[in-house]
Amino acid sequence: MNALLSVRDLSVAFTQNGKESLAVDRISFDIAHGETVALVGESGSGKSVTALSILKLLAYPPASHPSGQILFNGEDLLDKDENDLRRVRGNDITMIFQEPMTSLNPLHPIEKQISEVLKLHQGMGDKAARQRTLALLEEVGIREPEKRMNAYPHQLSGGQRQRVMIAMALANKPKLLIADEPTTALDVTVQAQILKLLAELKAAQGMSMLFITHDLGIVRKIADRVCVMTGGKIVETGPTKQIFDNPQHEYTKHLLAAEPKGNPPSADLSAEPVMRGENLKVWFPIKQGFLRKTVDYVKAVDGIDVTIRAGQTLGVVGESGSGKTTLGLALSRMISSEGVIRFGTKDINQYSFKQMRPLRRELQIVFQDPYGSLSPRMSVTDIIAEGLQVHEPKLSVGERDARVVAALKEVNLDPENRFRYPHEFSGGQRQRIAIARAMVLNPRFVMLDEPTSALDMSVQAQVVDLLRSLQQKHNLAYLFISHDLKVVKALANDVLVMRNGKAVEYGPSEEIFARPKSDYTKALMAAAFRIETAEQGAVSE
Repeated sequence: MNALLSVRDLSVAFTQNGKESLAVDRISFDIAHGETVALVGESGSGKSVTALSILKLLAYPPASHPSGQILFNGEDLLDKDENDLRRVRGNDITMIFQEPMTSLNPLHPIEKQISEVLKLHQGMGDKAARQRTLALLEEVGIREPEKRMNAYPHQLSGGQRQRVMIAMALANKPKLLIADEPTTALDVTVQAQILKLLAELKAAQGMSMLFITHDLGIVRKIADRVCVMTGGKIVETGPTKQIFDNPQHEYTKHLLAAEPKGNPPSADLSAEPVMRGENLKVWFPIKQGFLRKTVDYVKAVDGIDVTIRAGQTLGVVGESGSGKTTLGLALSRMISSEGVIRFGTKDINQYSFKQMRPLRRELQIVFQDPYGSLSPRMSVTDIIAEGLQVHEPKLSVGERDARVVAALKEVNLDPENRFRYPHEFSGGQRQRIAIARAMVLNPRFVMLDEPTSALDMSVQAQVVDLLRSLQQKHNLAYLFISHDLKVVKALANDVLVMRNGKAVEYGPSEEIFARPKSDYTKALMAAAFRIETAEQGAVSE
């Protein structure tokens, strides 16, 4: 095979406190001209370290390469000095990172950031760079690019920011594009658009691509060949169809079987309504002028009716900005709203902070990012016991510790580790800690805000199973917010589809998944389940 890139016997080690640990252990793979190779595996498998090694973007030291070669057009990149590598980086090989908000400079408009690449590598003047930047923005599907040239990253949506990153990466027409989890943080419809865009640009420019992901659904759609990675080693490689149809290694079989499975609780209209929202509205004022007069409103939630019963789950789906989280925060009385909110038999929407405090133990929240929602300065036992100290102050130290131990056992974590800190746990373990923190107070209603989106596929499936078992055991009412329809399908017996603050569809999960009525819901389904339909392009940014 005529390889553009050949990775040969590559190892990557990190030295810390005099101890060396291998993150990548003697891996080899090739990427041919015009080929897309997917490097798949779970967090910690060595995928991103491999990608960063290709352009020597790791910190040297503590990183080192005990063995290996990275041959690009026959030349070993590991032997090149910094000056030679600068000519390759951004020119012949470019990279798109997972989170564009942290990759783009928040202090500069996007025109400056894209034109900087052109001026540095091609020596373009201001006028030529501006024209090329405009053409690139059009090429990657940014609407009205002239108006977006002076926008800052925070003024763009997630999908638009990722398109800007792609424009920067393709500015110099590279031979190889490295895409490191470029769609993980995006909604399913935007994800589908980005994948389609990458495939079209790759075909038009004849470039090769190394696509790094833990989502096998994406791999099936975009890759020619797959390398499966775990524990720093490539355990299986082959054509995409072969890997999916006839996997050989146990780890590959494990990944393919890792999607959330099982059925949500059966709908029970006789179950007690735990939470009701009637004509719920959350409008944020838009103020302008010297006197800051209100000239309009952002209607984040606009006239929503929901009912969540004991032992039941309402899944709320929609793209970013649709109002999902705002609805959950309103029902939990974390933000003000208009309308009626009934918790059990109580109308709580006009309750003061003091009136709400006794109810807080019954209304719990599990957030999207467990690393951000758990205090790094508190041990796990302190994190879980904090709510008990507030709501059950009469408990003795021993009784509190017993409740913490029971909560950890319930979420399948070893209580012996309760004196450790959050950074000493994996992402999935941290999310279990966040769930234990909520469950230790024996709540009736739990708002779950994208609790699986930051997790690997197999960990997602484990957390879904855990949430389902806890619900059955404690008869919990869940409000499950997600843009991942596969997870919603496994957990929710009712689904609310939101767009621009309004309910597009609301009803039994089976009905909405089997027979969606609106074009918007059909487009969400098509993107989530990789179905090629006419409606797939119906949703745009």
